[in-house]
This record gives sequence, C-alpha cells and structure tokens, in this order.
Amino acid sequence: MSKKNKNRLELLGSYSVIIIMSIIIIYPLLWALGISLNPGRGLYGASFIPETFTLDHYRWLFFDPRSNYLLWYKNTLIIALTVAFVATFMVALTAYAFSRYRFKGRKNGLYAFLLLQMFPVLMGMVALYILLNTVNLLDTLIGLILIYIGGAIPMNAFLVKGYFDTIPRELDESAKIDGAGHFRIFFQIMLPLAKPILAVVALFNFMAPFMDFLLPRIVLRSPENFTLALGLFNFVNDEFSNNFTRFAAGAILVAVPIALVYLFLQRYLISGLTSGATKG
Repeated sequence: MSKKNKNRLELLGSYSVIIIMSIIIIYPLLWALGISLNPGRGLYGASFIPETFTLDHYRWLFFDPRSNYLLWYKNTLIIALTVAFVATFMVALTAYAFSRYRFKGRKNGLYAFLLLQMFPVLMGMVALYILLNTVNLLDTLIGLILIYIGGAIPMNAFLVKGYFDTIPRELDESAKIDGAGHFRIFFQIMLPLAKPILAVVALFNFMAPFMDFLLPRIVLRSPENFTLALGLFNFVNDEFSNNFTRFAAGAILVAVPIALVYLFLQRYLISGLTSGATKG
C-alpha cells in the first residue's frame, strides 16, 4: 500500500470515529430538545420531531408560581460560581507551594494527593454527613460548597503543580532580585502564566454542581435549597408526577451557563488540557 493511500485510510478512520462519537453525543441532546417541545407531560406519544411545537414547558418553569426552577437555578449558580473561584484560588496556592518550595512533608503530601484520588467519593459520604450534622451545616448551601471545595483540591492541585513546574524558575529569581516578594511573584507572574490550566480547573469546578446529584441528595433536605439536578429529579420521581417533558426542558437549560463559561474560557482550554501532566 502506497503512503498516499495509507494516509487517506488513516484520515478516513479518524473522521469516522469523530462522526460516530458526534452522533453518540448529539443524538440524546436532540431527543431531549424534541421531548421538551412536545405537548403533554409524559413520554407516551412524545416524538423526536413533535407534530405540534410548544413552549409551554419552558414558560411553566419560569413563570408558574408552583415552579421552584428559578430558585434551584439560583442555588446552583451560587454554588458553582463560589466553588469555581474559591477552589481555583486554593488550588493555585497549594500547587504553587508544592512546586516552588521544599519543605518537610512535601513528598508525602504529593503522595497523599495521589492516594486520595484512588478512593471513590462514596466511601466518604457517611463521614461527610456526620461531619456536617455535627457543625450544623447539614441542609445548607455553605456545607455543600465546603465539600466541593475540599474535594477539588487534591486532584487539581497535582495537575496545576505539574503546570507550574514547566514555568522557568529564572522568572522567580529575576523578580526576587528586583525586590518582589512571594505573594507578588505568585499574583503578578505565576497566575498570569498559568491562565490556561486555571481555566480548565475553573470550568471543571463550575460544572460539578450542575452535574452532581448524589452529594446534594445526601446533604440537602429542604426544597428551597435544592440544586438543579436534585430538583429536576423530583419531576419524574414524585409518586404522582410524570413531568418528563418539563424535566427535558429544565435539563436543556442547564447547559446554558456551562456553554457560556466554556465560550468565555475557550482560548485557554486547549493549551490547558494538554499541559500540567509533566512529571514534578
């Protein structure tokens, strides 16, 4: 086989994989969008392309007094934005310390970060529940935020530390010669250079509260404190509810803030996802 034909086959195979994966990803989204535009409340009779389009389910979510959708949206945005900013800052500080300083317990700390990533979150659910109940943070957004922030540090700090290791130490030394202190080096040199990897960390931490169901299910009890995942689940879980079309409409709208944040951080994401995996 000639080199030209081999390259064509490789290109055809690559495009085939991309097309198949695109269909797998897009098909459920189109189904959810189609169901959300169907009249009625159940899946029976709902079609991929509805014969009669309606926006009643979207209007119900936003304007019906019985709907708590906007409240759940607000709760989720508060959690997501707080976790994205605070966790990213804490991760950057932790990674900077492990990358630039040599201190007792540094290697053991890195091993601990790796070890903590090996255990599933389910193992700590009972302990987290008891801890939040002890400090009176059960069924509060603050308690949920603290858990998300704490859980984001180990894996992300190890990732960002690898990125910091690729930044030449000569920049730190030149800044110290000019009289810059540790915090000035961190804020004016390291953070601007680490924007790509920090954008990735911020996006992942912003997405987590929108996608997570299990942790809010354990921590939150009051409907006014529900996140979107927990609130939408009740649309199809309540004994006398069959609101699959409303569920689909609410699920489609979940993607809006994530897409906006992704577009805002897009220029940093590609370089950030391909960095930070160097050996520290």
